[in-house]
Amino acid sequence: MRQFLIFVKKEWFHIWRDRRTLFILIWMPVAQIVLYGFALTNEVKNSRIAVLDLSNDPASTALSQRIDASRYFEVIRYLHSYREIEETFRQGKIRLAVVLPKGFGDDLLHSNHAQIQLIADASDPNTANTLTNYATAIINDYQKSLNQDQELPYQIRAQVRMLYNPELKGAYNFVPGVMALVLMLVCAMMTSIAIVREKEMGTMEVILVSPLRPFKIILAKTIPYLIISTLNIATILLLSVFVLDVPITGSLVLLIAESILFTITSLSIGLLISIGAKTQQAAMFTSMMSLFLPTLLFAGFLFPVENMPLPLQIISNVVPAKWYYIIVKAVMIKGLGIMSIWKETLVLVGMTVVLLIFSISRFKIRLG
Repeated sequence: MRQFLIFVKKEWFHIWRDRRTLFILIWMPVAQIVLYGFALTNEVKNSRIAVLDLSNDPASTALSQRIDASRYFEVIRYLHSYREIEETFRQGKIRLAVVLPKGFGDDLLHSNHAQIQLIADASDPNTANTLTNYATAIINDYQKSLNQDQELPYQIRAQVRMLYNPELKGAYNFVPGVMALVLMLVCAMMTSIAIVREKEMGTMEVILVSPLRPFKIILAKTIPYLIISTLNIATILLLSVFVLDVPITGSLVLLIAESILFTITSLSIGLLISIGAKTQQAAMFTSMMSLFLPTLLFAGFLFPVENMPLPLQIISNVVPAKWYYIIVKAVMIKGLGIMSIWKETLVLVGMTVVLLIFSISRFKIRLG
């Protein structure tokens, strides 16, 4: 028994002295429960919507104010014509548009029934369904408040229109997300072992005495993986179109170019991990832990980012997959052009440049 307790004590001291093990055992569960507790939720809150009030009477104003007062919606724009609806959706600023037609209040007063139109961005069908259900519930609640003292009940009918995905196919949302997840993990993991493998095999010395500069060495390491990743992009797009029936509505050339840009970003992350890691196992573990969960949580295809607290929303901005997911949805599903995604493209370009510069600088330090 004494020997057993000695071994337990030895293992306890080993864990206590190993900071990495201590972090995984104690702080990792704390971080995960806090992160998942805020991020993993089926409830959609603070969704940005627009209101087109063509009636502009007391009844329509009261209804739009009730929708805005709900914790599920945030009215960010009041529109003035139908033309603005499509443009606002194309800019990605809203998820839902509420249209109150002309004579809304008069129809309620004289014929006891009126109509309202709900237009949702169905490129994310689950969120679109949830938002229209929330809006319908608010409208029904408003209708009940009007019918309290009425002999003839008022009836407000909501007409729902789904943009970009009328059939509400789940693949329209998950294909862009899976593209971001697959390219990020495959590219990063492939390159994360590229340089550290040379260290383990003892061939790094041969590379160091070569006349190539660090930039060219890193470039030489990256090109083969870039070619393989390009083949992966082609395979994913072919499967999406011919197997999953997800059409490429926008420019195929633009979609491929953006995918290659995201691939280069992912390869840059893998190179940075490879330069800092000491073993291939450590590189693989780091790439999985640091990329899989953030991509899954913060890309936006599983859980809407706007549901999360502000600090987590800020953190999501440093996840490259979030910007690529927005780009793929805009080009592939909505059929938008470069003018609609230039900001996201610049973010990916900036991330790639910073990652490459940092990787090269770290590689130079190791050469010295």
